[in-house]
Amino acid sequence: MTDPTDPTDPADPGDTTDPAHQPDTWDPTTPGLLRLPSGRLLRGRGLSRPLPPGPQPAFGLYLVGRPPQGVGWPHRWVRWPDFRLPADRADAADAFREAWERAATERVELACAGGRGRTGTALACIAVLDGVPAAEAVDYVREHYSRHAVETPWQRKFVERSGQPRA
Repeated sequence: MTDPTDPTDPADPGDTTDPAHQPDTWDPTTPGLLRLPSGRLLRGRGLSRPLPPGPQPAFGLYLVGRPPQGVGWPHRWVRWPDFRLPADRADAADAFREAWERAATERVELACAGGRGRTGTALACIAVLDGVPAAEAVDYVREHYSRHAVETPWQRKFVERSGQPRA
């Protein structure tokens, strides 16, 4: 029988040398990844394109106007019309935090129709959560994910405001 209070017990859930307790995140060579300063990896993609080869996400955050169809893994939907901002900004902020937290140990995917505007905006907001200054987050995502990320001036402003405390 195992003893959960014994730090030398191989079944200890805090034992990261045990392969069963290793984070199941993306392979760093996976296309479409954004590596955050903390080392967390998030995959961005466009839902209008086929699912990339390789392992499926453990969690998806989908940023589209209607609930996503055909998603066979745990996911969350943020209602977000194309070229606009999220319909419920508090829900979006909560979803970004959930994706950031899960990315520490899981394969997390963010996607909109094209994988650029809404996906880039969400990735930039998550980069702010990870410590990138809000005024630099769009440039960070454009450099490390896609130069086309964040398509509209109001999406850029949304990212800049994401670093401000909520009232």
